[in-house]
Amino acid sequence: MPQPPLFSIIDKAVFDYHMIEPGDRILVGASGGKDSTAMIEYFANRLKRSDAHFSFTALHIETDFEACTMSPKLREQLQSWNVETKSLFVDVQNRVQEGQKMSCYWCSNQRRNELVHYAVKNGYTKIALGHHLDDILETLLMNMIGKGKLYTMPPRLNYQKYPLSIIRPLCYADVETIKLHAKAAGYISTTCTCMFQDNSGRKDARAKLLALTNGDRYAKERMFNSLRNIKTEYLP
Repeated sequence: MPQPPLFSIIDKAVFDYHMIEPGDRILVGASGGKDSTAMIEYFANRLKRSDAHFSFTALHIETDFEACTMSPKLREQLQSWNVETKSLFVDVQNRVQEGQKMSCYWCSNQRRNELVHYAVKNGYTKIALGHHLDDILETLLMNMIGKGKLYTMPPRLNYQKYPLSIIRPLCYADVETIKLHAKAAGYISTTCTCMFQDNSGRKDARAKLLALTNGDRYAKERMFNSLRNIKTEYLP
C-alpha cells in the first residue's frame, strides 16, 4: 500500500536536509494541532521501516492557557500509534516581566526554550518542530516588511552552543496538503484559541502570502526555492 502523499513530501525534506541520521534521539514538539500530529504520525510510520535507526519522543508543553492544551482523545490517538508522549508544564504568564507585553511570538519562544533545555538535559540530538511551508514563507514576509531583513525559519538549524539541531520535516508541505491529510486520516487534533495568537503580525503575513500566491502550492514552492537560488550580483 503506497504511503500518503504528505509522507512522500516529508521524505524528500528529510533526505535533502539530512534530518534523520543513524542513532538520532528526536524530541518532537507536540502542540496538539494537525501539523505536529501529522509529523508525529510520520515518525511513527517511519519507525516501521527496516532502516529506521532512530528513536523519538513526543513532548507537549502545557501552559497556563487552557486553550492550548492537548485533548485526552489525542493522547489516546498517539498511544494507538505506540508513541511515547510526555508533558511539561510552563507557567508562561508569570514569566512576563514588567514592561513586557504578552504575545504569541513571546509565548512560542518560551515553549521552544523549554524544549531545548529538556532535549539537552535528556540527551536528545534533534528537536522536530511542526512549521510548514506557509509558516516559513509568512515568517520571511514578516521579517522583510517588519525588520528589513531577509531571513526565515530554516529546515535545519544546528546549534553552536549545544550538540543539538532543530529540524522542520514539514518545510516542503503547504498547509492545504496537511489539511487534506488530516481530514483523510480523521485526526483528533486541537486548535489553540488563545487570545494572543494573532497579535504577532502573522495573520497579516498570511493574507499577504495568499495575495501573492493565490494559495497555489507551486507558487509557494517557487518562493521557497528562490531562497536557495540567490543571484547576489543583482542585489544591492
